[in-house]
Amino acid sequence: MGAFLYGVSLQWKLDIRSKTLLITCYIVPLLFFAVMGGIFTSVMPEARYTLIQSMTVFGVTMGALIGLPPSLVEIYSSDIKKVYKANGVPLYLGLFLTNISAYIHLFIMSIILYIAAPLVFHAETPKNPDMYFISLAIFIAVSLNIASVIGLAVKDQAKTSMISILVFLPSIMLAGIMFPLELLPKAFETIGKLFPAAWGYKLMTESSFKYESLFLLLLFFVLAAVMCNILLRKIDK
Repeated sequence: MGAFLYGVSLQWKLDIRSKTLLITCYIVPLLFFAVMGGIFTSVMPEARYTLIQSMTVFGVTMGALIGLPPSLVEIYSSDIKKVYKANGVPLYLGLFLTNISAYIHLFIMSIILYIAAPLVFHAETPKNPDMYFISLAIFIAVSLNIASVIGLAVKDQAKTSMISILVFLPSIMLAGIMFPLELLPKAFETIGKLFPAAWGYKLMTESSFKYESLFLLLLFFVLAAVMCNILLRKIDK
């Protein structure tokens, strides 16, 4: 219990000083919403029907892929890992607490978008709020799990940022939130389906659960969880 509380205390201190978390989970997504929300609804008035979902997918993907990996590198590729071991804190606890912290921040950001979009841009709220928030919860978990793989696999901050951006850009550009997937060449549409953002957006815009989207997101989650387990075992050696 003491080791767990120490891990929580250490994570709390890391979160407080983390500018990356603040920028990627709040500042950039909300600025993107403020600017692009107006452009989307002006150029394509029908965008207001999916504005909440598209802005949320951008924010969650940004916060997970760009914000989480550097925090994990800071823990597992620095003296913090030694501090964990010296105090008897299991190494997986750092991954768990970092994910929980990021999850809370991303959910708060998503709620802000959910409330602000109808007020600022007259966006339509999802017809089935319960399903929307369940889909959102699943999408955030999947995105963070995949971001965790990057953070555990790459031990250099610069390389981590580069790989995160290389995954983030196609996730957003090919997810269907910027423009309809039907306008893309077939090859790009297929590539887009390799990223959770496309399926998360699809699941959140549907009025009822489509098991294809749900199954694929859960498959992404399981595969990423297995990879995280393998990488943690290597780090612990």
